[in-house]
Amino acid sequence: MPHASGARVVFLDVDGTIMDHTARIAESTVEAVRRARANGHTVLLATGRAPGEVPEHVAAIGFDGAITAGGGYAAIGDEQVLERTMDAELTARMVAVFEDAGVDYYLQAYDGVYPTEHVHLRYADYLREHAGETFDGIEPHEHPRVRPLVQTEPLPLDGIAKAMFIGEDLGLFARISQALGTDFHVITGTMPHLGSASGEVSRAGVTKGAAIEHVLPLLGFTADEAIGIGDSSNDVEMFDVVGVGIAMADAVVEVRDRASESTTGVLDDGIWNAFVRHGLV
Repeated sequence: MPHASGARVVFLDVDGTIMDHTARIAESTVEAVRRARANGHTVLLATGRAPGEVPEHVAAIGFDGAITAGGGYAAIGDEQVLERTMDAELTARMVAVFEDAGVDYYLQAYDGVYPTEHVHLRYADYLREHAGETFDGIEPHEHPRVRPLVQTEPLPLDGIAKAMFIGEDLGLFARISQALGTDFHVITGTMPHLGSASGEVSRAGVTKGAAIEHVLPLLGFTADEAIGIGDSSNDVEMFDVVGVGIAMADAVVEVRDRASESTTGVLDDGIWNAFVRHGLV
């Protein structure tokens, strides 16, 4: 049954939803989240990022919990309530496919990411070309936004929730997806700096939608009381399990097709406008 108070629960994607791909956040987004929570609504992150990858200026907005690593983890407040990672054998199989294909990739664990050697260079190129970042007098690995993607230790096989592989060849994505097989959930990549044929890989059945289904009863909400807002291919399953799915203005086709409605862009008050429409603020 719906909450007597009319409270809603909202799941917000991060990249392309809360912040744009140069990490900018509209002030109206911060105000919307804080005011909605003050009004008795519940707001959680639902991101493909690992817990340790959530930017500080996003976390500082204040949320009631988070689904991270595309559904690999979920937390309500400070309590972790879900962990769906690969075992070492499954991770090793995935890594072998990546190595055979000759692609760069990074692994996501609870505490952050574990990249291969050249991932940080691709991200540095993206920051130069699309975010106006300069590297005057410093090497790419010294830049604060690039440093988390610099390889500093061997890749672990235990405790991996998700991986991202990098590619430009559309045929490469299909070959990797086929080679991984049905034990994995593979979608097109959601981070523009990783290239047009990049991908995200998690254990079969691990999605934002599955994690939302797990946390809804813990939060005391039904699916009809849930709202999801996103833009990328890893938001499709989220829209399948919430009462209202809202696509950002720049959402990919699969998300727009699955959405109940749309809103304006990240910096055009997209979150604020959606919250107003549903009476959250």
